[in-house]
Amino acid sequence: MLFKDLDIISPILNSLEKEWYKNPTPIQEKAIPHILKWRDVLGSAQTGTWKTAAFAIPTLQLLSRERELSNVSRNIKCLVLTPTRELAIQIEENFTSYWKWLWLHHLVIFGWVNQFSQVNKLKKWVDILVATPGRLLDLMNQWYIDLRKVEIFILDEADRMLDMWFINDVKKILTKLPVKRQTLFFSATMPKEIMSLSSSILNDPVKIEVTPISSTADTVKQSVYFVSKNDKKLLLADILRDSKIKSLLVFTRTKHWADIVVKDLAKVWIIAEAIHWNKSQNARQRALNNFKWWQTRVLVATDIAARWIDVDNLWYVVNFDISNEPETYVHRIGRTWRAWLNWTAFSFCSQEEVEYLLLIQKLIWKKIDVEKWHKYEITVDESIKAPKKQNGGRRPNNFRPSNSTGPKKENRRPRPRKK
Repeated sequence: MLFKDLDIISPILNSLEKEWYKNPTPIQEKAIPHILKWRDVLGSAQTGTWKTAAFAIPTLQLLSRERELSNVSRNIKCLVLTPTRELAIQIEENFTSYWKWLWLHHLVIFGWVNQFSQVNKLKKWVDILVATPGRLLDLMNQWYIDLRKVEIFILDEADRMLDMWFINDVKKILTKLPVKRQTLFFSATMPKEIMSLSSSILNDPVKIEVTPISSTADTVKQSVYFVSKNDKKLLLADILRDSKIKSLLVFTRTKHWADIVVKDLAKVWIIAEAIHWNKSQNARQRALNNFKWWQTRVLVATDIAARWIDVDNLWYVVNFDISNEPETYVHRIGRTWRAWLNWTAFSFCSQEEVEYLLLIQKLIWKKIDVEKWHKYEITVDESIKAPKKQNGGRRPNNFRPSNSTGPKKENRRPRPRKK
């Protein structure tokens, strides 16, 4: 199937052709026709399937028709809500790529920057607003934003909103939207809380699930290295000796370890940068741009970046730490998969992380291939029983790997009282 078979107007088709878009991905093929009919949509597709285009393309077409049929109005017609600043910028860039020949105006707003320029642009013509919840509520409380004329509401990465404690903010924003509207939910996973929220605000939605929930793409080659925690940095340096690896995205569980990996790679003359929440907005954007333009060979990121890093020609991802949340693994390796190419995801697993690995394999219904005969290989006990899923597949609060070092909290000796 081609994009022209989806009844898309010629200005958008011209934009897609210039962006080298030829065939729609499964989520695009299934979602676009329903959105063009003004249906509510609940879409679930793995990270890397270009969900942004699935809602951006039909939204632009619907708004362009509204612009032609109605009088000129400078009210916000479409609101796109997303959890992070970087993802908001990425979505706004996608909208810009698709509407080059359309008479529509857009704006992206997010926190942690001065609101002056954002407010000035809001006073002008804005058809499509891309926003993060915090800054949106802030400007709404200052009476700079009026959502009473919104016709299309899009919630992207809905499950991440739940993880980042934005659900209450989303509910506040929903009370300011008109009851009669089109609502689109898109996410990589659909935990029970999100399903409950969607059922309360979607009107007879079309449910689209192009792959099993929390599955990984078949075109990504996945492999795991069993290695001790102290040897992970040495193994990473060995992998980077392969000249075929032009760029590499490395995921760590904490900001502290991200900075350590960057310092260790610098000792062996490998250029790397870290990207996490302790970095300023400008520093994160600069590091990402350097990585996109191959000025930096290695980008080290924490899990919070797993959803919004979007880099073309990214062939390799390394899970330096095995994620303690199985769904996060799907988002991490989804950074490599871009609809049709075969790419590679490596994972470094120590004995303490074997239970996390078993949870991941249980979630994706696939056994990850083990890389043998490498220099730092260790023997691990894979007979450990994976703990049962709780809290929608998330790691339970009382979960503790059986081989973790240190006494359990309840077995610690009480501190002696001061005399």
